[in-house]
Amino acid sequence: MKDKITQSFTKLFGNQPIVAFAPGRINLIGEHTDYQEGLVFPAAVEQGIWVGIQKNGLSTCRLFSVDFEEEFVFDIHSFSPKKNHWANYIMGVASQFQQAGYKLEGFDLAFGGNIPASGLSSSAALSIAIGTGLSEVFKLTITKKSIVLYAQKSEHLFAGVKCGIMDPYASAFGVKDRALLLDCRTNTHFEVEADFGEHSLLLVNSKVKHNLADSAYNQRREACEESVRILRKIYPEATSLRDIPVKDLEKVKKLLPAELFPKAKHVISEIDRVTLASNALHAGDLNVFGTLLKESHLSLSKDFEVSCAELDFLAEKSWDLPGVIGSRMMGGGFGGCTINLVANSRVQNFQDQLYSAYKENFDIEADFIPVSLSEGARILE
Repeated sequence: MKDKITQSFTKLFGNQPIVAFAPGRINLIGEHTDYQEGLVFPAAVEQGIWVGIQKNGLSTCRLFSVDFEEEFVFDIHSFSPKKNHWANYIMGVASQFQQAGYKLEGFDLAFGGNIPASGLSSSAALSIAIGTGLSEVFKLTITKKSIVLYAQKSEHLFAGVKCGIMDPYASAFGVKDRALLLDCRTNTHFEVEADFGEHSLLLVNSKVKHNLADSAYNQRREACEESVRILRKIYPEATSLRDIPVKDLEKVKKLLPAELFPKAKHVISEIDRVTLASNALHAGDLNVFGTLLKESHLSLSKDFEVSCAELDFLAEKSWDLPGVIGSRMMGGGFGGCTINLVANSRVQNFQDQLYSAYKENFDIEADFIPVSLSEGARILE
């Protein structure tokens, strides 16, 4: 892909680009915990976005999407979001850099990627690749942490997506063969070696996306915030569900209305599962790790209610297949992918059986996407 981006850039703009790369990400465990200042456990993957970029001496920025075969031009001194357009991610990062006091000039940019499915966060990869490329081209020496924060804010303001910190953070800070135990309160992380031995991570793309996702997300977030307001009467120091101990769940159940408790229960228990999963992976105990994946899915499905029939089928069917250590839905919910830890010797059997069963039940042909944990954003030589 790097060669394709370089060739497209040279053909369009007549010179050689600097090429930046930023990966997509998976989340091993820890869904819907980030906006309650919780813990998540993401990792960068090999698939990602490549950006070719170079100064052009003009006041205009000339952009080209290799995948969409589309051009876009904007003035570096005067621009604003364009509804539902890919250029918003580029303009958004540029805007954040300028607001932070960094001086930008006109630039040429071509980009493309190989992120194959929903759930791997191509938008964060694009934003981080752009930030990495701009910092290099204009010799701005911006820290990775700052690029992450600018990328997140640019999605809020230019793309209209209220994303958390996890996606851009994992894309920027990823390390080969390691997962990141990320604290969404402090925006700091620990690296955890991820040795899966004779097993591999495999995503299964359900190929569905139900339109409940946005409204349900807002409702769940509001339920968590309302739970915190109620629980502060007993836990006055609590600023989020992160501050409620998992051992107090029975006490919490008595304090919260019946409609709120399951949502709070998921977040409190999921934060605990992230800690337990990182400990299990560090200790090389894949069976405990796999059990926690299953528990996470059940919590997301039954308590937080962000799964769907297709995701439940893919996860629960996987639990019964030989060689599967664990499986759960990954991401915000109502579609997207499951993440599965499968014995290498059983991968083909897993794919064959799950493909047939899913096709028979839903008349959808699932995609299978192998992933391995990889390096984060960087400039390519």
